[in-house]
Amino acid sequence: MKNCTIGNEYNGSLGPRISSVFVILFGSFLGAWSPVFAARHRGLGVPEWLFFVARYFGSGVILATAFIHLPGPANDALSDPCLTGVIAEYPWVEGICLMAVFLMFLVELVTVRYARRSPGQSHDIEQTHHGRANKDSDALPNKAFNGDQESEVTAGVVQDYREEPAGLEHDTVPIVAGGVQSSHQEPDELFDSQSYRAHLTAIAVLDFGIIFHSVFIGLTLAVAGEEFQTLYIVLVFHQTFEGLAVGTRVAAVDWPKSTKWTPYMLIIAYAISTPLGIAVGLGVRTTFSPGSRNTLITNGVFDSISAGILIFTGLVELMGRDFLFSDCMQKAPLREVVAAVGSMCLGAGCMALIGFWA
Repeated sequence: MKNCTIGNEYNGSLGPRISSVFVILFGSFLGAWSPVFAARHRGLGVPEWLFFVARYFGSGVILATAFIHLPGPANDALSDPCLTGVIAEYPWVEGICLMAVFLMFLVELVTVRYARRSPGQSHDIEQTHHGRANKDSDALPNKAFNGDQESEVTAGVVQDYREEPAGLEHDTVPIVAGGVQSSHQEPDELFDSQSYRAHLTAIAVLDFGIIFHSVFIGLTLAVAGEEFQTLYIVLVFHQTFEGLAVGTRVAAVDWPKSTKWTPYMLIIAYAISTPLGIAVGLGVRTTFSPGSRNTLITNGVFDSISAGILIFTGLVELMGRDFLFSDCMQKAPLREVVAAVGSMCLGAGCMALIGFWA
């Protein structure tokens, strides 16, 4: 057993550290805000293929974050030689991840059942979780991949980005993490119901999983030593990519006027998380000890919880429902399926590469 490290590697350079608060805030906000702004202002002429790529690129970012950026640091923290007792006698990272996955599963299961039984919705829902009614749907024309030649693609692959949550078809009953949406309701009726709360819960949980990870990243950057400059640059891209992932998911929901500020609140909550961590870290730079017992346990536990949340979201929502259980993806031309998978792999690859430094 060794003694836990006291103190940190802070070596001055206060100016660049303060600048990182604002630079990372800008990058995080820009990444998350851009998809929402563009989706709400269609007159800007942003091409549909760009939304398409951003959507699946963001999915890859979330998957890589779940598998590359969270379990490793959590394991380093909880397996530190200075930790003794129960915490050192069990693989807690995997255990906490497993508990988080089951908690997400139970929350979704209970909420979906509750939403199905809520007044005014149960008569609209006749599908099972993985089997949806096969209604004839209107195909949306798409020129994103064919130039002047239109390709009829069922809604949900290359589409008006605001119509639905990712991976869900507007011609069926969309089901998201924690809720069910009736296709027969007007937007304001829908989002005043249990379905709106389900949508909000789904996105808030994703936001929650990323935010806690981001706060600890900020604390680490604030007191980093010789690696500060490299970490600074890498985290700008890291947070911008994660912001894009959050923004594309928020932009996928057609928020009604009564809740028009909700997506921006979610974006702001994400954008300020790392800068807040940096600011707090700078404020306690003379006393903060990343290697202390309490800090190691706190960091490891929250990174493990975030990993479980994002693993469930990535595998069930972003891969399962966007691809395997999506009627529109099954009917889409092969080139669009390949483009979607390629975009997701690109996002995962970029984020995995960033994991070499952060």
